[in-house]
Amino acid sequence: MRHRPYEEQLREVRPHPDDLHGPHWGRPPEPAEVDPAVLGALLRRHGWQRRGGAPGRYGRWTPPGPGGTGTSLLVPESRAFPDSDDLLGEALTALARSGTPAAREVLVGLAVPSDEIRWWRDVPSGPADTASWTAEEQLRTAARQTLLAGALATRARAGYHGARHKRAAAAMLDSVLVGSAEGGRGLTAFVPVGTGRPLAVRLHQALYAAREAIDYQRATGGMDAFDGAVEAGVSRELTDALVTLVRGTEGARVSVDWAPGAGVPDDCASALDPVEFSPGDLPVLREAGARYLRDEPSVAVRVTGTVVRMRRSEPRGEGAVRLRVIAGAEVPYVRVTLDEEDYRIAGQAHLVGLPVRVHGRLESRGGFRRLSGASGVVPVQVDDEERDSLMKSLQENLDFFEEACSGDDCD
Repeated sequence: MRHRPYEEQLREVRPHPDDLHGPHWGRPPEPAEVDPAVLGALLRRHGWQRRGGAPGRYGRWTPPGPGGTGTSLLVPESRAFPDSDDLLGEALTALARSGTPAAREVLVGLAVPSDEIRWWRDVPSGPADTASWTAEEQLRTAARQTLLAGALATRARAGYHGARHKRAAAAMLDSVLVGSAEGGRGLTAFVPVGTGRPLAVRLHQALYAAREAIDYQRATGGMDAFDGAVEAGVSRELTDALVTLVRGTEGARVSVDWAPGAGVPDDCASALDPVEFSPGDLPVLREAGARYLRDEPSVAVRVTGTVVRMRRSEPRGEGAVRLRVIAGAEVPYVRVTLDEEDYRIAGQAHLVGLPVRVHGRLESRGGFRRLSGASGVVPVQVDDEERDSLMKSLQENLDFFEEACSGDDCD
């Protein structure tokens, strides 16, 4: 059976605010809203250099790049001096007018306190320090897959998630902001602390666990460390993301930097080095992904869902039913093969606007989208409002049932 690539259903992370609101992303934050210490930490993080200033009062910061050319900023060290708000206002205005990635990313960190996740890929440069379209697309795809793997790990620990928890995990990415790719070699995602810190923490732990498991395998030949790494958030989805990140490069790195104003999460280090991966890691990552897929067990479930499609090849006998899941499994739809009696009950329940409940095992093959050993199909009572909604759905999709239920088939 072919396994559908899980990245097909991924949702794009939101564009950088600068892409949404014009060349200078609206007004800068108000000085009263900015902590000078946080501004200084963000400047340092994004490559700005402190070059003098009055000790204890303010520092002079120059932008990243050769020689630090460009407009310098005077940033107060605290609010202890009367001119601190004026200096902050001038610095913020200069950042907003700059339009450079190093300035925009500082403003994003001030406007939306965020943990920052960065990806780097060592790929050959083209003319004028550019990268190929393919290289940049591969970077963005790998970043998206990595974020989704981290979000999935906040929902459950599993070697292979498949379709489970996919909607909830994808919803966690709605608030993530993404910066512009740096020539196809670097990309930054801003994960808001208020909604996404669990994602950043879990991804941080999973990346280090994956690195340790790879090192263990390369030193001993054993894959046992990948079993324990599942508890830290490593999964087939993460190993696939790392394969995408590293493939075609001389090496790749991922880092997680905590929001300066939010503090360091419990059980996490304050100073983090990027986690590095090399082409030599690819065979281990692929083997680990295949192992996770092979070993993830099926799950006994009792699913409640509405029938959205019915099909069988003969007027009598068993048939296939597709259910939109309401409860009992963290997947949007399941396919199930029912015997003649259960198939008839499912058809009747749908025709009168009722969901059904069925027992079975959610199979890992196919991404946990199929229910095997199904039995005990029974209609489930719902209130009038829900029944009206289900009947409307039936009327909009009658062609599915006219094809599947002819003559006496659904009596």
